[in-house]
Amino acid sequence: MLNIIEGASGDRVRMVTKMTRSPRSTDPIRYSESMAKLRHHRPSPRHRRPQQRRRWRVPPFLAGKAHPSKSRLWLVWAILVAIFLGLGVRLFHLQVRNAIAEEPPPVIANTTLPRRAIEDRNGNLLALDRPVYELYAHPHLFERSLADMAAALAPVLDRPPASILAQLSSAPSGIRLASDLSQTKADRVAALKSDGLETIRHQARLYPQAELMAGVVGFVNADRLGQGGVEASQEILLRPRATDPYFRDDLRVRLTLDARLQRVARKILQETVTRVGAKRGALLAMDARDGAMLAWVVEPSFDPNRYNETDLERLKNWAISDWYEPGSTFKPLNVAIALETGAARPDDSFYDAGRIQIGEWPVQNFDYNFAGARGPQTVTEILRDSSNVGMVRLMQEVDRQAYYEWLQKLGIGDRTGIDLPFEISGQLKSEEQFVYSPIEAATAAFGQGFTLTPIQMLQLQAILANGGYKVTPYTLVGLFDSRGRQRWQGDRGDRERIFSETTTRQVIDMMEEVVRDGTGTAAQIPGYRIAGKTGTAQKVNPNTGSYSTSASIVSFVGILPAEDPRYVVLAVIDEPDGGTGGSVAAPAVRSLIEALIAIENIPPSAIAEE
Repeated sequence: MLNIIEGASGDRVRMVTKMTRSPRSTDPIRYSESMAKLRHHRPSPRHRRPQQRRRWRVPPFLAGKAHPSKSRLWLVWAILVAIFLGLGVRLFHLQVRNAIAEEPPPVIANTTLPRRAIEDRNGNLLALDRPVYELYAHPHLFERSLADMAAALAPVLDRPPASILAQLSSAPSGIRLASDLSQTKADRVAALKSDGLETIRHQARLYPQAELMAGVVGFVNADRLGQGGVEASQEILLRPRATDPYFRDDLRVRLTLDARLQRVARKILQETVTRVGAKRGALLAMDARDGAMLAWVVEPSFDPNRYNETDLERLKNWAISDWYEPGSTFKPLNVAIALETGAARPDDSFYDAGRIQIGEWPVQNFDYNFAGARGPQTVTEILRDSSNVGMVRLMQEVDRQAYYEWLQKLGIGDRTGIDLPFEISGQLKSEEQFVYSPIEAATAAFGQGFTLTPIQMLQLQAILANGGYKVTPYTLVGLFDSRGRQRWQGDRGDRERIFSETTTRQVIDMMEEVVRDGTGTAAQIPGYRIAGKTGTAQKVNPNTGSYSTSASIVSFVGILPAEDPRYVVLAVIDEPDGGTGGSVAAPAVRSLIEALIAIENIPPSAIAEE
């Protein structure tokens, strides 16, 4: 046997043992002697390998040969405890987030994953997912004739056999016969037990209330992504996290709206818009205490089940997406500013000449041609009769710079922050233009020269109704399970103090006078104290930039009960064929308030009973 040992310098040591290693003849003694000589041979130190494997050495204190200091042990323990505490806090945070349904937004739309249902505040379904099936035919696999298959499918698809036969004859495979078969019809197809028929399951969104809630609920497109309303703004909440395409949890997105009140509101608005030949209208109701929306109807509306058949203009919720000049419904806010700044008191008088000149611009009352000058009027009388001249005189007592800052404080030019998509902000002139041009403050005194949306007008009137706080309008209550237990609550926003309770009480009393003996008498309800304000504003002609002599937007806001205000109802009617806020919008608000009284069980006013 030849053994070669290579040293560090590359030389070789040859060692030869004369031994015959045959399986049949082996001398164990001679073999042992040879191996002993080999084991006793050691290369010199200079022949050792330069790179030997290093052994891991145990730290002395772990091997028991030394001990670390106590301060080092405490430091190690402190680090370990901090790590575990951090992991525990993180785990708890993730569990809490899962419990309240804070879900990551979906990256890719999944047409088979069910979206959560949407319901009104009483649990009535407004939107839900249901399984539907696409039906494909592959005629080359049929065991029966095409005519027989067409006859068998006709009662299932509710189509003439000839129409189905024409499709089956068009190609040997991959013919789509239906795209939205119900579960029942899919079962009937399966019962035919025919090769060549294929059903593919997917989810479809159904809106049981059709047009009733379309403006707020919205709709989903063909990719199952929300395109408006709650479907868009609450996309995360509406998509469960499960990856199983047939997974379904029992959580539902609950809204503040009441389907009963909504149904009445829609009927009222449709009748009003039709009666006066208006372009469009909006009818809204809010709980002024916290901003919860109870009814929200816009006309014309659309059916979200067939959104692709609707004009784009009808798909938007114009109560948040379009602005208008509010006109006289803004006057109560101006009165509140004057009272809050100390510029006037409720019994102060201002001379109403019926018409005044502000620079080169004339300003007159809406009834100047037949009422003429009214003479001295108190602030209450100015609001009751909706006097433009009286309001200009009143607001001239407020410093223009302070007036502008109050308009900013109210949020004119901002959004309300409502939890619906596509809200736009109103428009307010620049500070320089407002302060140095007297006509700007004059027109703002009777609600023109700036813009806002109907939802913002409702928010501003709620300030007067709830004692002076600006609240954020909202439609989302939260997530509820099938037993009606709330699992997560939406953000309500902050309450911001704007006016004192004394000021708002004085203004509400004046607005009650409007309904009792002013321009809003059409809103009276026997046994109930209603506060309100009418509005009739000229619209700007988009071609000329000046006010139109024919097109107007009329409105009315009602607050009840006046002795302890809680609810605010607003009607805005765009371009009626004649009429004012008092004759067109006030009756609509009265009708909705009557329904609200019945649904909310609002008792009659004590003073009214006397």
